[in-house]
Amino acid sequence: MENLGIFILTVTLVMMSPAIIMVIIGFAILKKKKIIAKKLFIAAGIYLIVGLGICASILS
Repeated sequence: MENLGIFILTVTLVMMSPAIIMVIIGFAILKKKKIIAKKLFIAAGIYLIVGLGICASILS
């Protein structure tokens, strides 16, 4: 049962980490390049929605 918890945590981190990285980069460049930052925020949101949908379908 311990291995299942580790598996769920790993899958969740893999699905969410690119979105988190995109948001961090977006906030870092928000003042210099607003258009690119907005595109990164949108891409991160879409990636998060798709990632959570795939993650939920794999785990259920």
